Amino acid sequence: MNPSTLLGILLGIALAAVVMLSDTTELSLFWNGHGLAIVFGGTIAATLISYPLHEVLRVFRVFWVVLRNEHLYEREDLDELVEMSRIWFAGKLAAAEDELERIRNPFLKTGLQLVIDGSPLEDILELLQWRIARLKAKERAEAQVFRSMAVFAPAFGMLGTLLGLINMMSTMESRDFAVIGAGMAVALVTTFYGILLANLAFKPIATKLERRTERRVMLMQMVLEGITLISQHRSPAYIRATLESFSADYRDEINQGRQPVIWKQRS
Repeated sequence: MNPSTLLGILLGIALAAVVMLSDTTELSLFWNGHGLAIVFGGTIAATLISYPLHEVLRVFRVFWVVLRNEHLYEREDLDELVEMSRIWFAGKLAAAEDELERIRNPFLKTGLQLVIDGSPLEDILELLQWRIARLKAKERAEAQVFRSMAVFAPAFGMLGTLLGLINMMSTMESRDFAVIGAGMAVALVTTFYGILLANLAFKPIATKLERRTERRVMLMQMVLEGITLISQHRSPAYIRATLESFSADYRDEINQGRQPVIWKQRS
């Protein structure tokens, strides 16, 4: 599991537990099955209304991505680019075909295949840039689903609170303040569920997916730069130096939290 995700989950649970225990010794006051069903069920229902079913199902599969420590094989792709450039620079077409079969990254494999086939650089860049744009659009849409859920959850929390208040009002004729107070607690706990789900689950997941997309796009840009240099018949040493500089800049941008710098392709 991704260490930051695991740490965040544990800290969130611990914080919620400390807050609840500091105000009351009866944790059962914070549990209401009907309220949770209203918030979670209503959020899922609104999401299904807002998005096609296949997009919602795909997003829930992607959810598990944020729970594991995904490895993007940046160093492996760099080494494969340099090795392919060395073979290509030596003019060993048969060896290049054999090396191509061992490459696992489909984006890298497609680009190198086009280079080996002698496709014009403009056509290669157009195709690969289109694939980058398609990946960005698809994964941003997945993150947007979770952002929509983060908006729906507090709204359904308020709906549960209103329903609870209506039920509470119906018991006010009894003038039993214990019953009224318990009804108020049940009414308010649904808002608690909505805020908790939105800010401790849905929004963080959306941010995690967006950061994942950012890293994947930067890696694809590095591959695109390497394929461009191979197509231009640059030396393997120059390609390695360029891509290592690209990779270092990429890590700096990610670590410092700034917007990624997309290199302009050389003509």
